[in-house]
Amino acid sequence: MFRRLAALAVALMFSLTLLPGWAHAAPRTEFKVAWTIYAGFMPWAYAQEKGIVKKWADKYGIKVEMVQVNDYIESMNQYTAGQFDGVLAASMDSLTIPAAGGVDTSVVILGDYSAGNDGLVIKGKGKTLADIKGMTVHVVQFSVSHYLLARALQSIGLSEQDVKTVNISDADFVAAFTTPDVQALVAWKPGLSDIEKMESTTVFASEKIPGEILDIVTVNTATLKENPALGKVLAGAWYETLALLQKGDATSTEILEYMAKASGTDVPGFKTQLATTHMYYTPQAALEALRAPTLAESLALVSKFSFDHGLLGNGAASPDVVGIEIPGGKILGDPKNVKLRYDDTFTALAAEGKL
Repeated sequence: MFRRLAALAVALMFSLTLLPGWAHAAPRTEFKVAWTIYAGFMPWAYAQEKGIVKKWADKYGIKVEMVQVNDYIESMNQYTAGQFDGVLAASMDSLTIPAAGGVDTSVVILGDYSAGNDGLVIKGKGKTLADIKGMTVHVVQFSVSHYLLARALQSIGLSEQDVKTVNISDADFVAAFTTPDVQALVAWKPGLSDIEKMESTTVFASEKIPGEILDIVTVNTATLKENPALGKVLAGAWYETLALLQKGDATSTEILEYMAKASGTDVPGFKTQLATTHMYYTPQAALEALRAPTLAESLALVSKFSFDHGLLGNGAASPDVVGIEIPGGKILGDPKNVKLRYDDTFTALAAEGKL
């Protein structure tokens, strides 16, 4: 009898834990965000190494680690697979990899847009964009580099049928360009800077499509919702680092030297990368860009390219198959399938000094 009563008691307690308010997983306290070498991402390397990320994480009682991954697309794939809580990415890749793959993703920081950091290069001096017709172009296929190639071709009335594309990893940009097999290549800095020092001509660059190649910090939406402190830590660390970079003092010089070395270049070389990166140095500037009508216009172009290239999933009927939420509650695409959210919450808190 006692054993039956004990068993009933255990069963009762188990059933109670299934009721709302009883079953709660222990709050998470440790998070990892992936990043790769790129001018607009390098402040994160300094913030991680010099304890700025830790300082903000300590304030909110959590741990946040910025983890460098050597290959950009691999960082996106690992985030999508759940190996990271967030990833530093380009806007299009966030749509076509995690969002199109069903991973609800939130943009917590709008970092910059490429204003010349991405370019289409042809081997040899004095080349023009028209020379690209009939060439084989090495490109990180279905990434923002591929998007840049498509926009370049459109600008002179050509299409992708007028060239042949071959996939390449960003880790191989420079080495590949030195081989006789490579005629043309789409690359981004710092690799692009090294290629431009060779016998080459940059025939199209992202400065011609301002605001279309956005660089962002993304976090899994469910993770962010359950742990809003993560968004606060990221925003706080980011804008503190950018403020230090802009001061024009010894600390600014230290940051530049650190970022240059981490990028594999020197300070003058890194400054040329920053010169072609339109950074949103203040939360106010980022907030203005997030709430500007041009954001929706750029995202519409990206969605169309992604649909045209079959990047929005099997059976996608239109560019609107994946819903994108932008500030103000507006939904671009399918409101029943929102998987990418441009969240201005944390940028607004930073702008108001409330982090």
